[in-house]
Formats: sequence, structure tokens, C-alpha cells
Amino acid sequence: MRSHISGDVVFSVSREGFFMFSSVVSGAVYGVHSYLMHIETDISDGLPMFTMVGFVSAQVREAGERVRVAMRNTGIHLPPKRITVNLTPAEIPKRDVIADLPVAIGILIAMGLLDQKAVKDVFIAGGLSLDGVVTPVRGVLPMVLEAKERGMKVFLLPRENVKEGAAVHGIDAVGVTTLEEAFHYLRLPKGERNSFLPPEPEKMLSYETAEKQERMDLSDVCGQDGVKRALEIAAAGFHNVLMIGPPGSGKSMMARCLPGILPELTYEESLEISSVYSIAGELPEGASLIRERPFVAPHHSITQQALVGGGNYPRPGAISLAHRGVLFLDELPEFGRESLNLLRQPLEDQRIVIARNSGTYEFPAKFMLVCAANPCPCGFYPEDRCHCTQAQIQNYQNRIPGPILDRIDLCTDAPRVPVGELLSRKAQEKSEDVRRRVIAAQERQAYRFREEAILFNGEMNAAQTEKYCILGRSEKKFVKEVFRRMDLSARAFHRILRVSRTIADLEGEERILEDHLAEAVGYRSADRRAPE
Repeated sequence: MRSHISGDVVFSVSREGFFMFSSVVSGAVYGVHSYLMHIETDISDGLPMFTMVGFVSAQVREAGERVRVAMRNTGIHLPPKRITVNLTPAEIPKRDVIADLPVAIGILIAMGLLDQKAVKDVFIAGGLSLDGVVTPVRGVLPMVLEAKERGMKVFLLPRENVKEGAAVHGIDAVGVTTLEEAFHYLRLPKGERNSFLPPEPEKMLSYETAEKQERMDLSDVCGQDGVKRALEIAAAGFHNVLMIGPPGSGKSMMARCLPGILPELTYEESLEISSVYSIAGELPEGASLIRERPFVAPHHSITQQALVGGGNYPRPGAISLAHRGVLFLDELPEFGRESLNLLRQPLEDQRIVIARNSGTYEFPAKFMLVCAANPCPCGFYPEDRCHCTQAQIQNYQNRIPGPILDRIDLCTDAPRVPVGELLSRKAQEKSEDVRRRVIAAQERQAYRFREEAILFNGEMNAAQTEKYCILGRSEKKFVKEVFRRMDLSARAFHRILRVSRTIADLEGEERILEDHLAEAVGYRSADRRAPE
């Protein structure tokens, strides 16, 4: 018999004391989807070795050595036996370092130091450092959501991740800092566990009490009433918008005001966004949930992989990080043509699918595309100081692929603001005032789509557009004349209807009127700029 000491606990381990087999529930992520992972541990006679099986990567396989050293430094010495750890389901690849803590707990159960019943309905996730400290892991939120759906009640997590887990309602999230702390917690009878650790202050954080991020306000932008109107429509219906104007006209500033006029996230949307950020490892430190609609503004030098996601082990890109929020592409013609073409499928399907030898990965991409561009290479066309030739202007505009322009709902000009207007100090409408109208329009949409899986007019597919965008006789006649003159595509037709529906919602109208259609058509100037 050999005795091991950890703190004030003396472990007496003998061959007869081994359970030999244990099973612990953990989780993993595949793309943005999560699944429960059962970690089975067997201790048997044979040459001393530590083997991990179950389609594990080299990164996960290294957990064997980390666990061995962490347990030794905690005061627990592994027996000189053959230890086999199986991670199921075997058909799904395991890559992230999430299994260290559950593997260690599984070994403790197999050694007879913990009862198998101690982990009943307990989900365990966490890494381990060599000194036995529990380290944070990615993807805790989607794993907790999946485990809750499968009936798990208690979640043993790294303390750095406990706020993330506690954001899910109806569960008990327990944060631990060391392997020894996790061991002591699981040794307690279930009725005494609530008193073992003090209540986590993070768990008391409700959805409503999170602090709002600082926002830019539309009142800080002088003039540009036409652009502000287009942004209001875009925010109300979650439409894509393009602003064209010279440098210094306020395009970037107005784009950054958009989060301040967008409707607040629902709890379900917040969970959805936060799950993506959790998997990407981009969840802000100390945050439980993403509370503001994301605003992602990549530089035009961004790689295709960073934009749409990918890699050997695909992770979310910028378009997925902008899910349910704004993807702002400033200086649109400067982006690589191939990168822009990669946006075509996500803009239609609202998701991105990445195929690799290891499988197919799907990431959400339901974002509002907001773009800004100069009218020409120097940016000053049609002013007198513009010296660009017609060929240069045409080539510059042709950098924007026609299929991308076709997917823009609203195109608006952002002219230079006259100095007299800048000096007038005329009071500008605040974002909060605009937001009230946007929220009222969104509430009408929420009622309309109460039996649909969408929230905004901009998310309607062709069938839903025909169902909810009914035109009267005069409106149909108007649309026919517009299409005869502008030679628009079927996609443009549906987008005009969706924008018209949003304009009607902003005005509180049940029917789409001719005035609404006329305003929506006025925002199709991008079609006239598109190359032949």
C-alpha cells in the first residue's frame, strides 16, 4: 500500500481499491456546433503507459503528460499500470485542449479516490497547467448550452470561464482554480456542495445589468440627412448599405453610429453571438455575454481566410464575428476582388460553409453589410480638383464586383458638407431618437414574423417576400415601369420590395405604397454604377 498526501487528505491506494473504469462527461466543439464527449478511463495491469484514443489530435494527446505531471505536483502519483483514456464519439476529431481536467477526474475515479456517482449529471471542462492550476478553454458557452439540453445540471468549469457558463439560465456553474479544489468539491455530498464554494458574484449578473459600450452618436455628424435616412432604413430592416462620397464626408463616422440605432439584442441572439465569440476565443475578458450588436471593421488588407474563416482547423472569420451585427468594409474598392466574391454566398445564405478533409464546418454569417467607397481613385469626383480620367474612374468602380453591388439594398451618396452648415451649429437628431423609430419598426416585424424563423425584413427569402410584400394595382404598375427603364434583376426586385416593406414599417403603414417603392428604387443607384 502506498500513501499520498494532498493538503490535509491522505489517499490510501491499493489494487483492491481501484474501480479500474470510469466515465466522465465533457464537451467539444465542431465548427460552431457542440457535442457531449464521454471520457472513459481504464486502468489495467501491464507495462506502465498512458494512452489516449478516439480521433485525438497531437495537441489533445499531450494531455496525458500534462495530467500526469499536474497530478504529481498536486500530491497524487499515478500507479505503475496501463492507463487508457477513450474520448467518444470516435468519429469526430478532437483538437482543443479542453479535456485535461475531466481526464484527471476520470483517473481519480478509476483509482478509487472518487465515487463514480460524484460526477452524475456533472459536466466538466478545463485545461491543466503542470502545477495543477485549472486553465480556461474556448467554447464553454455552446458546450454548456448543449449539455443543458441533454439534461446536465452542474457544470465544473475553470474560474475564468464560470461567468460565461453562468450566463445560461437554469444551471449551477461552479468555478475552480486548481485540480485539488475540483477534487475536494466532488468529494462532498451533493447536499453540501453549495456551501463548499462561495456564491459566484458573476452568477448574480443578470442580462439587464451589463454595462453598455460607449457609442458614437448621429448628433455628432453635421448634415448628411440623406445618408442618415438610409442608415435608419438599413437599421430598421437589417439591410445592406453602400455610401459613396469624398474623403472627410463622414462615411466612416456614420457607419460607427449604427450600433447605437440598432435594436437591442434579445437574450437568444446574445447567446448565439457569444457562442461564436467563445469558440473563436474572442469573448471579452470578464464578460458573460456579448451585449452589443457586433461592429467588425476589417482592414482592406485582410486575408480571405481571416475574412470568411478557415485554416486547417477552421475557426470563425470576420463575417461570423459580425453575426447579428455590422460588417463594415471601408474603402470597398481596395479590398481584393476574390475576397469580395467570397461574400456572395454568405450574403444570400446567411452562413458560410467550409469543406476540409476532416469534414465540413458551418459558421453563421447573418450580418448587415455596410460599405463606404470613394467615387474615384483620388476621391473628389465630380469636383474640379479631380484629375482622374474616365477610364480611371470606370476601372476604380469596376473593382467592386457586380454581384456584390446587386446584393446591396441601399446605395446613397455622401456629399461633402458645406462649411456654412458646419459653422451653423444646427442641432442634429440624436441616435436615441432614431433608435425609437427603428425599435417601433422592428416590433412590427417581430409581430409579422412571429411564426417565422426571422426577425427583420432584410432576412426574408423569396417566398417570404412574396407573402409579406403584397402590392396593389397601382404599385404593380409602378414597379413594371421601373424595371422596364432600369433593367433590374429578380434579386434586385425582391430587395426593392424588402426595403419598401421596411419604409412602410417605419411610417406605421400596413400596405406598401407607391411612395415607399419610389424611395426604395431611389436607393438602387448602385445598379447604374455597375459595370456593363
